[in-house]
Amino acid sequence: MLFWVIALVLTLAVCGLLIIASRGSAAGQDVLSSREADMAVYRDQLAEVERDLARGVLSESEAETVRLEVSRRLLDADKRGDTAVPLQGQSAGMALPVVLILAIAGGTLGLYVWLGAPGYGDLPIADRIAASERALANRPDQGTAEAEAAPNLPPAPQMPAETIELIDRLRAAVGENPDDPEGQRLLARNEARLGNLTAARMAQERYIALKGDAATLSERADLLDLMVLAAGGYVSPEAEALAEDILSIAPGNGVALYYIGLLQAQTGRADLAFPIWRRLLETSDPEAPWIPVIRAQIADLARAAGVQYTPPQVRGPSAADVAAADEMNAEDRDAMIRGMVSGLADRLATQGGPVEDWARLITALGVLGEGQQAREIADEAEAVFAGDASALAQIEAARAGLPR
Repeated sequence: MLFWVIALVLTLAVCGLLIIASRGSAAGQDVLSSREADMAVYRDQLAEVERDLARGVLSESEAETVRLEVSRRLLDADKRGDTAVPLQGQSAGMALPVVLILAIAGGTLGLYVWLGAPGYGDLPIADRIAASERALANRPDQGTAEAEAAPNLPPAPQMPAETIELIDRLRAAVGENPDDPEGQRLLARNEARLGNLTAARMAQERYIALKGDAATLSERADLLDLMVLAAGGYVSPEAEALAEDILSIAPGNGVALYYIGLLQAQTGRADLAFPIWRRLLETSDPEAPWIPVIRAQIADLARAAGVQYTPPQVRGPSAADVAAADEMNAEDRDAMIRGMVSGLADRLATQGGPVEDWARLITALGVLGEGQQAREIADEAEAVFAGDASALAQIEAARAGLPR
């Protein structure tokens, strides 16, 4: 309601100013009468006669004849009554302000219907912050989030039967000796490969608990990854506590900072999430796994935070790299390209990445003549992005470009 009151007052104020201005203009136009208007015209004609005489356009006798005629008309006009008449256009003097008033009122309403949120009540910043704090305090725990996310997680990749058999043996061995840290570590890694993210998270938690203070930050960050992935991308209170614990030891840890920023975005605090992600985007290694995700989403996050922001451009090869490649022979250049492709493949296999990187890898392998490997990568990418029509279309386009 407060919004509409303010909008109405502002609209009425603008309309009032337009009406006042139009009335003042019309009042200024009512000064001349018909007699005064005619007399002013005849006086101008007399002055024009004198100018024509001075230029030699008229002779003295011609000028005298014109003077007599104009003077007679001037006297006749002076004898007529003084009836006031509006100047040309005054009768329509109010038309323009009326049109402007209607345009302002109609345009304002139309713009609000198009860009605004009709029907929603006022939502001051203080209320929004309070709502975010309630959402933060009352969000589901890790177990609840995992149960809700499980039906929507991507299907597990197909594994050879012998691999499944080996993992079954590993599960049995860990079940007989649950206090073996190495067994829990291996189980966590292999359950994650199978897509059993909750089982992987539980094994990694047990591994961290068994190692205690000896657990590294990287191992804790791996657990944080598994917690969020198992919950379908949701940052639970338990994941938040782990991220804060990591940051208390290493304030610049990228994984923990990324998830704290994601948490703030999920609870409606884009103003807090944006500076965290901006710092990561501008200071992290370009190969860091969170960079593609942040780059894809930070423009929307900036708009939600009310910030105008242009992400830094992606750095390509330096001039020195290009020059070095130009100086290589064909064999060395091929080895360099294969090394870059191998590095990209390893990163996607261990850390994942955006669909653009998968498509780039498929295409590069095709160019190198590794068509069979490229098709296997395409199959794996389709499993990773199952359910994402846009991503699947990019993968299929890359597959279509492979040599037959």
